[in-house]
Amino acid sequence: MTISMETPTQSVEEFFLINRLFVPKTIKRLFLRGVFYDFDSHKLKLYLYIKKMKNKTPIFILLFSLLFTCNVNENRIDIIEQIEEESPPTDTEEENDDNNGDGNEGDDSDDGDDQEQTQITYKILALGDSYTIGASVCDTCRFPEQLKDSLVTKFESDTSFELKVIARTGWTTTSLINAIDNENIVNDYNLVSLLIGVNNQYQGKPFSLYETEFPELVNTAISIAANRKSKVLVISIPDYAYTPFGRGNPIISAEIDTYNTFAKNYCTENNISYINITDITRMGLENTALVASDGLHPSKLAYSKFVERILPVALDKLKD
Repeated sequence: MTISMETPTQSVEEFFLINRLFVPKTIKRLFLRGVFYDFDSHKLKLYLYIKKMKNKTPIFILLFSLLFTCNVNENRIDIIEQIEEESPPTDTEEENDDNNGDGNEGDDSDDGDDQEQTQITYKILALGDSYTIGASVCDTCRFPEQLKDSLVTKFESDTSFELKVIARTGWTTTSLINAIDNENIVNDYNLVSLLIGVNNQYQGKPFSLYETEFPELVNTAISIAANRKSKVLVISIPDYAYTPFGRGNPIISAEIDTYNTFAKNYCTENNISYINITDITRMGLENTALVASDGLHPSKLAYSKFVERILPVALDKLKD
């Protein structure tokens, strides 16, 4: 658009200074960096470089305030709006704008809209049973919560994490499948973990059931991660034989190995990340601090050791 008016009685910079007008940096840049005098036409040309923004109202309020402050006449100033699709102001330009001084340096801050656009939220889903829900430990002690807390320390302050846990003590692969079916899950998660199978073994379910349902759960996890298998990680089943409850029973360990071997082979064949934490739990009788107060499940310390192995893999998946 072109708006004509008489040469203003004060410069654009003076307008802001005299009126002590609060101008956010984003808007101030639009006005102060685009003033030129055309010697051929003897017109002062004010170019408004307006980026695509959710709300341009503040820009036009300032524009019309400027127009009515000046002596309006004809053919002395051209104000030309140009929509700037790309090329946001450089850091040098922002620093120069800060030094113009409008008496409100402390108030200058980026628009809330800009902040919203730069905010990053990663969604994490943990699928499993008592080992995922953290039986006999506090809510923040279970490994998904410890993982989330560890991730927070690895990212900038403009990054946040949303954690959802679908798990319950006693769940088999069948239980987890049914629970997921009953959830209204949006398939946009950035990271999905799966730890399941111990209750299939403990409850004496046919191993063939795990052979059928474990791949189904992996594929479900991939779907929830927006069909990106690179965002899925499978965690091995802990060995509860090495707890006061399990009393070092070798049969339990052998059966857990059978489940874990199948899961590992499936993940290897299908290029799914597989993280072994079983050996950590097999130190439970030697180091009782790795066992929770119920004498069966991992403790907060054990889960922290799980996270030491999971964290590097999770970081690679989120930053990929």
